[in-house]
Amino acid sequence: MALCRLLPTLLALTVACVVAYDRPPPRETLTIPFADDADGLTPQQVHISLVGSNKMRVTWITKNDGESVVNYGTIAGKYTDSSVGSASSYTYFLYRSGHIHDVVIGPLKPDTVYYYRCGSNSTREFSFKTPPSSLPIKFAIVGDLGQTGWTKSTLQHLAATDYDVLLLPGDLSYADYLQPLWDSFGRLVEPLASARPWMVIHGNHEIEKIPLLHPQPFVAYNARWPMPYDADPVTASGSNLYYSFDVAGGAVHVLMLGSYTDFGPDSAQYKWLAADLARVDRARTPWLVALIHAPWYNSNEAHQGEGEEMRKAMEALLYGARVDAVFAGHVHAYERFTRVHDGKADACGPVHITIGDGGNREGLAKRFQKPQPAFSEFREASFGHGRLEVANGMHALWSWHRNDDDEAVVADQVWLTSLASNPACSPKPK
Repeated sequence: MALCRLLPTLLALTVACVVAYDRPPPRETLTIPFADDADGLTPQQVHISLVGSNKMRVTWITKNDGESVVNYGTIAGKYTDSSVGSASSYTYFLYRSGHIHDVVIGPLKPDTVYYYRCGSNSTREFSFKTPPSSLPIKFAIVGDLGQTGWTKSTLQHLAATDYDVLLLPGDLSYADYLQPLWDSFGRLVEPLASARPWMVIHGNHEIEKIPLLHPQPFVAYNARWPMPYDADPVTASGSNLYYSFDVAGGAVHVLMLGSYTDFGPDSAQYKWLAADLARVDRARTPWLVALIHAPWYNSNEAHQGEGEEMRKAMEALLYGARVDAVFAGHVHAYERFTRVHDGKADACGPVHITIGDGGNREGLAKRFQKPQPAFSEFREASFGHGRLEVANGMHALWSWHRNDDDEAVVADQVWLTSLASNPACSPKPK
């Protein structure tokens, strides 16, 4: 346990020695207490995620072993349906997690509010709204969230946003080996993550691998945040570290790609991605969006070149399929590029956006390279979040909202046109 507590400090000192940019003082780390839990069966850390076109996964934790059942309905306090799932736990050195419950409910109606109760404890009722079955649809996008005072500010802004699905391109809790911080993070985000589906992908802070001592990576992440990688036998990726899903009746296809698992041409992820993109019909799916953690394009001094190997391996696949936008985290600042491919502006390439500014404990990456690259259109080192409102098959509005004195201020905004609607960028026939 002493080694676990020492590792984050050692890693921070190592980074401080080699990275040539300053971070402002972070805000305090938040401590979120457990809910009242007399019998050890009160559902904690409740969050939901999409499973297929009309189902939802409900995940929660209890101290004691109890039923993995969700009762739900469209009227508060009246549950007309129920589903049963399973529970698991994991160990990390001397830490042992609570009982992690995993239940998939449905079929559900689109654009509908459901009320639900987890397990046998009736003290807490939750509710969520399902996404619409067609366009328009609204996404909230936030990366490198953590659990600081800045995180709290970002979450307050998100709570005031009318979004349908939240996308998170990695670095969730910043537990960094200290497993109780995963529990604290789960309690912090529960008010939002229990009410709208949160679709996440891993970042470097989810690896938590220690050679010889704890060689298995992503143990806590995979146990606590299961995603729909196996929801459909046809599109299954075989790994919780990368997957895809459809929303709005298939009008938007979202790729969640793993920056810290194998991605070379011989890897399982690469082969899955190629097959997944080959199945997309752009006449039915006008929007293709991808999330990664380490950005492929970056004019900040922080983390220069760390996404380059993945870019070299996978960029041609995304370009050939005419992916519309790629969202990344990792760099603790905001940056929006024009459409770009192979290191230069390209009208048929994706718009690349770095949004690793959710509220992490490490502070902001304030030093940008000079001069600003011609294809970098807007960049700023501030905490904030993004919103992508897909209005129809042709147009979507992207906006970035800076945490300016704890007020959400629109600092960058642009209309995007889908590449599927541009005859000059039609994907090559399959």
